Amino acid sequence: MEFRELECFVVLSEELHFARTAERLYLSPGRVSQLMRSLETRLGGRLFHRTSRRVRLTPLGERFLADLRPSYDGLANAVSRAKAAAREVRGVIRIGFLATPTDVVTGSVRAFERWYPGCEAELVEIPLSDPFGRLRAGQVDIAFTLLPVDEPDLATGEGLNRVSYQLGVSSHHPLAARASIGAEELAGVSLIGLDGPAPRTWRERVAPSATPSGRPIPLAGTVATSQEGLTQVALNRGGMLLCTPTAAHHGRPDVSFVPVTGLPPSILGLAWVKAAETAAIRAFNEAAVGHALGVPTLKGRGHVRHGPAMALDFPGCTPEI
Repeated sequence: MEFRELECFVVLSEELHFARTAERLYLSPGRVSQLMRSLETRLGGRLFHRTSRRVRLTPLGERFLADLRPSYDGLANAVSRAKAAAREVRGVIRIGFLATPTDVVTGSVRAFERWYPGCEAELVEIPLSDPFGRLRAGQVDIAFTLLPVDEPDLATGEGLNRVSYQLGVSSHHPLAARASIGAEELAGVSLIGLDGPAPRTWRERVAPSATPSGRPIPLAGTVATSQEGLTQVALNRGGMLLCTPTAAHHGRPDVSFVPVTGLPPSILGLAWVKAAETAAIRAFNEAAVGHALGVPTLKGRGHVRHGPAMALDFPGCTPEI
C-alpha cells in the first residue's frame, strides 16, 4: 500500500476539501482524487461522501482514520526527528560489516547517504572471529552483527532481517546432493568453528556445539574468517553454517550449500558502544531500519517517499513487492 495514499487520506480527512488538501501536499486536486480512488479500490469501500459542495467521511472512513492515526502520527514524528537529526549528522561514520556486504549492508549505506548527504559513510570489514573488537577500539562507530548481543557495554538496534541457515559442504560430501537437512542431522557433521576472541555465545551461533535436542555436534577446527572456513569446506575438512544471503554470495563449484531446517533464524542488526553513541550512529541505525521497511529517502518538499513495504507499518496491509 502506498504511503502517499495514506498521507492524502489523513490530510483530506482534516481539510474535507480537495483544493486545500492539494495545496498542503503540493499536488493537483485531480491527483488527490486519483489517490483516494486508488485507496478506496484497495480497501474495497468508499471513504468519503463527495458532492459539489461538501466532502465528509463515510462510516468506513471514520473507522479507518481512527485505526490508522496512531501509526501515521508515529511515522510523521519519526520523519520530523530524522529531519532534525539530519542537520546534526556531518563528517564521517565508519561502519563495520562481517565478511559479506549483502543488500542489508549496501542498501542501508545507500539509504543513509540519501538521507544524510552531509555525512560520508566508510565501510570497514570486521573479522568473523572478533565481531566487537574494532567497535571497542574506536576503529568503527557502528557495526552489523548477529542478534541478539549479550554484551553489557553495547547497544543494539532492531533486527533488519530474519533468514534461514545453509550448511556449506564440499561438493564431494555425501550431503552435497541433498535438497535440505534437518538440524538434528548436524550431529553427524563436523562443523568449522571460530577462533577467539569471539565470545562464546557468538561462536555457538556460528558453529553450535549441540543440536536443538541436545545431541553433540563435532568441531572440525577453528578459523578467523569466512574465507578461511570456506577453504576448509572445499577441502572436505568440515562443514560451515552460513546465513542464506551469505551462502548465495559465496557460490563456488567446489562447495555445495544445503538448506538447514529446524534452526532459529539468523538475525542481522547493528551494534555500537553505548558510551560512544552519536547523532550519526542513531541516524545510520534509523536509515538501516528504514531500508529494511522500504522507506528509501527523505527527499522532496519535506515528505518521505515511501516504498511499498511501508504497508508493514499498518495492520492488515500487504506489501507490494
